[in-house]
Amino acid sequence: MADTATESAFVEFERVQKSYDGENLVVKDLNLSMPKGEFLTMLGPSGSGKTTCLMMLAGFETATHGEIKLGGKPINNIPPHKRNIGMVFQNYALFPHMTVAENLSFPLEVRKMGKSEREAKVKRALEMVQMGAFGGRRPAQLSGGQQQRIALARALVFEADLVLMDEPLGALDKQLREHMQFEIKRIADNLGITVVYVTHDQTEALTMSDRVAVFDDGRIQQLDPPDVLYEEPKNSFVAQFIGENNTLEGVVQEIKGDTCIVKLDGGEVIDAMPVNVAGVGERTRVSIRPERVEFNKDRLSPDAHTLKATVKEFIYMGDIFRTRLSVAGNEDFVVKTRNAPDAVRLEPGQQIDIGWLPRDCRALDA
Repeated sequence: MADTATESAFVEFERVQKSYDGENLVVKDLNLSMPKGEFLTMLGPSGSGKTTCLMMLAGFETATHGEIKLGGKPINNIPPHKRNIGMVFQNYALFPHMTVAENLSFPLEVRKMGKSEREAKVKRALEMVQMGAFGGRRPAQLSGGQQQRIALARALVFEADLVLMDEPLGALDKQLREHMQFEIKRIADNLGITVVYVTHDQTEALTMSDRVAVFDDGRIQQLDPPDVLYEEPKNSFVAQFIGENNTLEGVVQEIKGDTCIVKLDGGEVIDAMPVNVAGVGERTRVSIRPERVEFNKDRLSPDAHTLKATVKEFIYMGDIFRTRLSVAGNEDFVVKTRNAPDAVRLEPGQQIDIGWLPRDCRALDA
């Protein structure tokens, strides 16, 4: 999928390809443009091409074909240290023999900046990440979260045009990771900086980004704001990769406008939105999110679909209940319901009716 470049684009990839062996393309014909101040996340499984794109933007890898532009100027032949790009890695890459302040001062010294200006910029960068009192410490005296803040401050210290982050929170525990997601987003928004962020963690991508580019097999499968990506996946890969998802297999029997009739492999017939179907008589995979399914009859609307289901597992998770069902040949059909006073509690083996609205059901590629 291509995202046409615009005049206001700050970062642009134009028909960029990358091959390491001259035969196999790791990145295939990438077109992407992003405006100044955007927080864009490149999300995808290992080997999907997202990190290679980041490394080409940083200048550590060279594009085999195509052009990369920053602020309207081609940067393919500009060395990394002249691109004015800040980098934050998972392993922090802090110099252990230097203090925090010296670590931050180093990129400024490389740029031949005077001592008093360096000190002012280091002080400002440390305050941005709420680490003003830690300038005299060494990296070994800091926790993982503190080291990550210093790595972020170092990327911000020389007022870079662009900050690239490669799995920066991968080494942190869950709670700290979640805290840092909000922290990084807050700092980026406050400073109005442009960020390209690489992760394989979908929750991180949905939480932090203005837009997310979902990569698979060297291509962008979909590029959209987080809510569009989750609510309106364009193909089966995106539906499965972003959030939890239920699929039912079947054949398209009829297509009328914005509805198609699908005969499921179990024999049931349902309506769905024909988002990405090959045509009548062709196989399809129907996608329904777990929280869009109801089994409380009072809450089902008159035009909802209903199917028979057997309860396999009912799990209490505090704020939600997670129910695993056998539905139309799928033994792992999941329903998530809120833990509310009127919530239905179920027992394994129980036969129930479940339902959903046709608009919540998307017919995608098989």
